Amino acid sequence: MNMPKVLFVSSEIAPYAKTGGLADVGSSLPKALKSQGADVISVMPLYSSVDRAKYGLAQVFLSSCVHMGNCEEWYSVYKASLGGVDTYFIEFSKYFDRTGIYHTKAGEYADNAYRFAFFCRAAMQTAKDLRFKPDVIHCNDWQTGLIPYYIRKEEDFFFNGTKTVITIHNIGYQGIFGTDVLEYAKIDPADFHAESFESFGGINFLKGGIAYADKITTVSPSYAKEIQGETGGGGLHLLLSYRRYDLEGILNGIDTDEWNPETDKYIPQNFSAETLHLKKINKLALQKRFMLEENENTALFGFVGRFAGQKGLHLLQYAAEKALNSMVCQFIIIGSGETEYEKYFGSLPELYPLRASSFIGYSEEAAHLLEAGADFFVMPSLYEPCGLNQMYSLGYGTLPIVRATGGLDDTVKNYNELTGEGTGFKFHLIDGEALYNTIGWAVSTYYDRPRHIEQMRISAMKENFGWENSASRYINLYKSVTSV
Repeated sequence: MNMPKVLFVSSEIAPYAKTGGLADVGSSLPKALKSQGADVISVMPLYSSVDRAKYGLAQVFLSSCVHMGNCEEWYSVYKASLGGVDTYFIEFSKYFDRTGIYHTKAGEYADNAYRFAFFCRAAMQTAKDLRFKPDVIHCNDWQTGLIPYYIRKEEDFFFNGTKTVITIHNIGYQGIFGTDVLEYAKIDPADFHAESFESFGGINFLKGGIAYADKITTVSPSYAKEIQGETGGGGLHLLLSYRRYDLEGILNGIDTDEWNPETDKYIPQNFSAETLHLKKINKLALQKRFMLEENENTALFGFVGRFAGQKGLHLLQYAAEKALNSMVCQFIIIGSGETEYEKYFGSLPELYPLRASSFIGYSEEAAHLLEAGADFFVMPSLYEPCGLNQMYSLGYGTLPIVRATGGLDDTVKNYNELTGEGTGFKFHLIDGEALYNTIGWAVSTYYDRPRHIEQMRISAMKENFGWENSASRYINLYKSVTSV
């Protein structure tokens, strides 16, 4: 067949709206697919937080309609283009004109099942209204999990021959709700059973997506294996194991236009593997911005991410404080999320002036500066489907310290003390002491074996984590499923 036509459906796409790595993939993967010749359009909700003026959103359809199970919903469609990819936005104030994307500080929105059941229908209807007949609809996470069911079970001539692929970005989020949404979502009661949507009496959007999609992908090879086991499968391991021949782990890439130390617009000094000595200029700027002692010879550790249990924040809390009390080092923490971690890491600068700093929130500029200026990047995740920050870090010669799980294990090569080979430092146990010891290993290497640090940085920066290879694998997957 010719290059596939792909409808890429995601609940968030950077830079329009972002809560995590899904948005980065939603931005960079379609762009990479397009660069290789695929015909791609994307669809996402038009949240009130999307800056319409900044991104030049233009109205495409004033009044579109979808038939839900027990009513009609009328909405508008807007369009914007970035990186050569057209993104269509579903404007529906009833569901998307609110402060958060999925939740507020008070908790999840009570109508999330309705919001994203509608979004699935509206995304498909938008393709019909545009007369864009896709070979493949690429779904992402539970928010799009009803689309494979609709394609498989409903006889819609427009989608005749269309196949579905669903990517599991994080199996920890499955979209489990009460059965009151079944009528609105137009799910046949005969299809509500343990082999499809049913989960302990409720409806599981992701489970249904896995059951009905033609192919399933995850965001790293190791994660594809982990989720087939009882520990890593989040209760879906039997279904995933049953569908193992339709399951493939394709490592996420990164946007090397956005994350490139040679061209990065956010950092004071661009550099490369050949001009690695210039990295120290960014380190001094980072120390100055975060009010640390400006010393290019002090080992500097950084963290950027969500303050969530999955990210191993309790391990970092234990290990960072112990390291600050026993080693010559500095720490910078950037992130937000669970209140207990915001309070703890927000207090670090007072406890360790000139040695520890934090920013509660997110700043794109600060994140880029930290990647460029830090010596080490800490990712002690309990599990990590893929992870992007460790790949950003490698590209900037900032050596990752990671727990060997999922994509972290796939992308970071452990340091060999005898040869100086490797691109980072790994530990295995979910234990604060294990992280502390690994930080100590990095500190001793930094001061005692500086040539090894330089060798590892050069090796890290020469790794290629762009989307080219992964996009090719997706295109081959699309072709294989549509040729059946």
